[in-house]
Amino acid sequence: MQAKKSVRQRNDSNAHDETKESSMARKDQESSFHMPLHYPRYTRLDYEAMAEWKLDCLFQEYGLPAVAGDVNCKSEFAIGAFLWPIK
Repeated sequence: MQAKKSVRQRNDSNAHDETKESSMARKDQESSFHMPLHYPRYTRLDYEAMAEWKLDCLFQEYGLPAVAGDVNCKSEFAIGAFLWPIK
């Protein structure tokens, strides 16, 4: 009975180590994307008129990459990222 216990303890220990390693591997592969609780409720016109700093804050809040370019590039990126095409 003692041998069965030690085998079970080793198996439990190995399973714990494997779980720990796979968890660490996933952390290395994590992105900066954050699943939002809701999508922003802005329209196309809102994004086109939005200040550059506000677009930057929006991208950072949702874990999107910093967009290079002027405010027009950033607003077009926001439109593509947050608005769904109307079918």
